[in-house]
Amino acid sequence: MTYRQRLSLFIIIDSCIVLTAIFFSRFLVNGTFYVITYPIALSSVVILLCHHFLSIKFKLYKKAWEYASVGELLIILKVVTFTILIAAVVQQLLLQKTQFRLLIVTWLLNMSLIGGSRFCWRMFRDSYLFKIENKKRTLIVGAGSAGMMVARQLKKNNEADLFPVGFIDDDDKKHGLDILGIPVRGGITEIEATVNELDIDNIVIAIPSLSKKELNTIFQECIKTHAKTQILPMLEDLMTGKVSVKQFRDVQVEDLLGRDPVELDIDSISGYIKDKVVLVTGAGGSIGSEICRQIANFNPKKLILLGHGENSIYSIEMELKETYKNSGIEFVPVIADLQDEKKMMMVMSTYQPDAVYHAAAHKHVPLMEGNPEEAVKNNLIGTMNAAKAASWHGVKTFVMISTDKAVNPTSVMGSTKRLAEMIIQNMDKISDTKFVAVRFGNVLGSRGSVIPLFKRQIEKGGPVTVTHPEMVRYFMTIPEASRLVLQAGALAKGGEIFVLDMGDPVKIVDLAKNLIKLSGNSIEEIGIEFTGMRPGEKLFEELLKEDEVKDQQIYPKIYIGKTSELFLAEIEEIITTYSVLEKEEIRERLLELANKKVMPQQILSV
Repeated sequence: MTYRQRLSLFIIIDSCIVLTAIFFSRFLVNGTFYVITYPIALSSVVILLCHHFLSIKFKLYKKAWEYASVGELLIILKVVTFTILIAAVVQQLLLQKTQFRLLIVTWLLNMSLIGGSRFCWRMFRDSYLFKIENKKRTLIVGAGSAGMMVARQLKKNNEADLFPVGFIDDDDKKHGLDILGIPVRGGITEIEATVNELDIDNIVIAIPSLSKKELNTIFQECIKTHAKTQILPMLEDLMTGKVSVKQFRDVQVEDLLGRDPVELDIDSISGYIKDKVVLVTGAGGSIGSEICRQIANFNPKKLILLGHGENSIYSIEMELKETYKNSGIEFVPVIADLQDEKKMMMVMSTYQPDAVYHAAAHKHVPLMEGNPEEAVKNNLIGTMNAAKAASWHGVKTFVMISTDKAVNPTSVMGSTKRLAEMIIQNMDKISDTKFVAVRFGNVLGSRGSVIPLFKRQIEKGGPVTVTHPEMVRYFMTIPEASRLVLQAGALAKGGEIFVLDMGDPVKIVDLAKNLIKLSGNSIEEIGIEFTGMRPGEKLFEELLKEDEVKDQQIYPKIYIGKTSELFLAEIEEIITTYSVLEKEEIRERLLELANKKVMPQQILSV
């Protein structure tokens, strides 16, 4: 109904209730019902007018009674009580006598009938209008405010295909209680037993404050059951209205492997990005594009999107222009090859960037094993061209994205990234530009990572291929890696290798199992096949060599190290001779140089 229709209906209903209450009160007090006297007529008019006036004043008629609760009951209490008090005063002034017994009984009847009419409607609506046939029996993990909000929404929404039948909560004080008519069955360890006992179809995790580790613990209990597991949307999405409380999402592997976000030093990042010109190489890639998104949040004057692939650069340009259309940021797409030294010089000369984020690289380990000359051209020559052009044109900060595969490298890709770090550190010694490298491990969902591969294999019915049962890797989400790259740029003094804390390493086979279970399949149905390690791969990755390790973080999740000895002459020789060498010879020289023993590492304190 419209508001006018609701208002008219409530006025009619309340008028009938008020008049009935006072005449019935007279019958209960005096035993007289049919004779209308002046005091009764006066009291009836006063109570009726006051009730409607106070109901409008206290917005009683604006309440949606499908959500009726204690707050609405308090409003009814105020309206009825003040109405009776006013009637008592009028009786005393005009009749010189207050009929206390009559007014008290009238107060009781009004409270019962007016309040009851609202709550009866809610009970009728919840019990009869909304049927639970064909709905999935749902277990809610978390009996706090978020869990109760979820339960209330599901119970009142006839279109929802879930119906709550139980709560799980680790608070012992809630065990055995009923919340909104739904029993709290026990703690997290009781999930499997509760699902079996209550024949649960769906599990909804409704604890917005969960840490990643706690979520993983809960999920490991959920996957012991046949029930589908979903999670409440992020709290900020609920608060901003992007999603509603009933729009659950599936648990993603990023939820289980990611870590709690780091609070960034916004002021320090804004200081060197806001109203500045920033250039990102490899801007169309998974890492480069996310760096562009993060940079745009800090309102640079101009963001140069440089890349070799026109489709990917076009895509990120269109996305940024749409997302930040009212920000005043100028997005400039540039198609360029890092190996073209003249083009890189021209780009730097034309746009005069204040900061450069160098994310362009060949990063696929097996592919680079078969094409080492391409790794030299892109990862070494490309980095050198970009670095020299930045130095020549007075760029203030140059940040290179490196990898954990640069530590004790066993692959062409890792070797070229390690040598690129040396190039960057040498440039810092001879340039006024601050050159730094940021080293991190595998990024969830990036191009070439195992996550998209596993998902495709699961969609096809399996099997999921894992190279080795003991292989472990460090993982980080793309947004987290990109934010920490910006933070490292703000911390840069020049010459550092920043190392991002990747948390605990994860077994690839465990990752595969989680993805299979998240997809709603069983491991037996999909299957896992071990294919053996590929060329250039290691069982485990390192983020720092032993002599680079420093326990103290300079910023949450950021460590720092610096190499005192570089092999620039040898790198130059590889760059000048690689075109006449055989592939295997290029590979051997890269690995030998990248693993060459150097003087002990000098660790800087910042």
